[in-house]
Amino acid sequence: MRGVSQQWSESDAGTLRLPSGRLVRGRGLRHPLDPEAPLPSYGVYLLGRRPPEVPWDSAWIRWPDFRLPAERAAARAVLAGVWERAAGERVEIACGGGRGRTGTALACLAVLDGVPAQEAVEYVRRHYDRHAVETPWQRRYVRRFGEGRT
Repeated sequence: MRGVSQQWSESDAGTLRLPSGRLVRGRGLRHPLDPEAPLPSYGVYLLGRRPPEVPWDSAWIRWPDFRLPAERAAARAVLAGVWERAAGERVEIACGGGRGRTGTALACLAVLDGVPAQEAVEYVRRHYDRHAVETPWQRRYVRRFGEGRT
C-alpha cells in the first residue's frame, strides 16, 4: 500500500502542518483520490451517513453537512486519537467538500496542538483552506472545544 506507515509530506495536497510538526491531511470525498497520492494509514470521516469502506483503519463521526457532530464527547475522543496518531502516521480527515466539517475538525486538532482556541480557525484558514470552517456554529464549536466544552 505505497508505504502508509510513513508521515505525509508537506507537499501532499491538503496537508496541514500543526505547530508541533504533526502533519494531517484534509480532504473532500467528492473529489476523486489521486491514484498517485500516498494513502493514509488512518482516516476519520465526518459524514451524516456511514462512509464507504476503505482499505485502511478508519473511524466515522456522524456529522451532517453544515452542522456539528451528533455525539460531541465521542467526536472529542476520536479527534484526540487523531492528534496522537498524527505524530507518526498518515492520518486524514475528510468530509464531502473538505472545508466545513474537515476545517472544523482540523481547527480542533490545532487547539489540541496548542493553538489558542480563538486563533485556531484563522490558523486553519491560513495554512489549509481560506474557506475552512463555514458556519458561525462551527466557529463556536472550536472555541468551546478549547474550553473543554463541545
